[in-house]
Amino acid sequence: MTTTLTGRVVRPGDPGYEDARMNSNARFSKYPAAIVFCEHVEDVANAVRWARKYGYPLRVRSGRHCYEDFTLADGGIVIDVSPMNGVWLDPEKRTAVVQTGIRQLPLYETLWQKGVTVPGGTCPTVGIAGLTLGGGYGFLSRMLGLTCDQLFEVETVLASGQVIRANDREHADLLWASRGGGGGNFGIATSFTFQVYPVSNVAIYRIAWPWRDLPLLLNAWQHWAPSVDERLTPSLVLSASSNDYCYSSGQYVGPERRLRELLVPLLSVGTPLETEIMTVPYLEAMYRFGGLKMEHAQWQMTPEHRHRFKNSGAFVYRPLPPQAISTIASFLHAAPSPLCMIVFESLGGHLGRIPPHATAFVHRRASFHMQYLTQWDDPAADKAHLRWAEGIRKALLPYTFGQYVNYPNVFDPNWAQAYYGSNLNALRRIKRKYDPDNVFRFAQSIPPL
Repeated sequence: MTTTLTGRVVRPGDPGYEDARMNSNARFSKYPAAIVFCEHVEDVANAVRWARKYGYPLRVRSGRHCYEDFTLADGGIVIDVSPMNGVWLDPEKRTAVVQTGIRQLPLYETLWQKGVTVPGGTCPTVGIAGLTLGGGYGFLSRMLGLTCDQLFEVETVLASGQVIRANDREHADLLWASRGGGGGNFGIATSFTFQVYPVSNVAIYRIAWPWRDLPLLLNAWQHWAPSVDERLTPSLVLSASSNDYCYSSGQYVGPERRLRELLVPLLSVGTPLETEIMTVPYLEAMYRFGGLKMEHAQWQMTPEHRHRFKNSGAFVYRPLPPQAISTIASFLHAAPSPLCMIVFESLGGHLGRIPPHATAFVHRRASFHMQYLTQWDDPAADKAHLRWAEGIRKALLPYTFGQYVNYPNVFDPNWAQAYYGSNLNALRRIKRKYDPDNVFRFAQSIPPL
């Protein structure tokens, strides 16, 4: 045990500080007192003890994707686990021990070499830590569940610097909280043990429509997607009217001919502009849905390619009525830029059969999730884009219930209830047990009960 900083420590004035203090959202700019890039669990524990000894606020970072920049603090200590990115697979048990610094696509690539995967999302540079701790859904979720549903052990560094393992036999309450309770709340997760699944080829699709078909398309999609064969996970992207198109894409774990049959109700809507259906290796599907390979994905972290953005979202439990669809169309028609959009992610299936209190992820009964996104570069346009993003969220509140903790929103005064619902008090009790001094805190961290 030590109270000195170990690992690679970057301070103001050091080479690489500007890059080290950078997260994905260019809307934020913070100046930590130090960023500690941890290579070992001991580095994490030492940084926690050091920060507490000298009174520095702590932040925890993995993939740098936090929408509201909760992982940085002016004058604070940032514990960055990204150098800890090892993966150890047990083929017989079909389990994988995964360090929490790895990003999504490298994890997929590593597991693919052994013909397995863990259900996750599609953005190639998202860190596995935040994804898992907040829930984690993607194109296998309706078939296999959320990323957190595959988690059965987590190694965690507590505020004391103690390293513990949470599983069904010990610290089971912390394991429960780590399955959807959000990152950075109870300690610093340093490794996960996941169930993995065999995977080979998958059938994928992309269908585009003219923007004028939006009302018909959205209505048809919302009645079809949540109850379709759970081996198919469809999404829908409605963009600003200036783009003049909308599209649906998805992945089916099964034969292409069956996917074509399942898509008939969607293809009968409006006037599709183009239809692409194909069978590809699973890893290629992840490349396609992610838009690029990992070696080309680092651009989003470089100063010249970072953008300002505001994203949030909401869960939908009942079909949107015509007035809600009309509201969506109106906002997209009045969007301040072509980069405004709403992404609909289908739920149901396996993830919906898990009881809401079985894990900390409470939104099991939702039919789908809507994510509101807008992106821009000029700081002078901040007000217009933030007004649009909050405007559509508030306008659709009568038709939605709850929010996804991995898409945080600082403008929602009822964020804790929105993220955690009826699981909130249980999470607050677990927070009090494992972090009674509230060392791991930020603008929307869970308060101890």
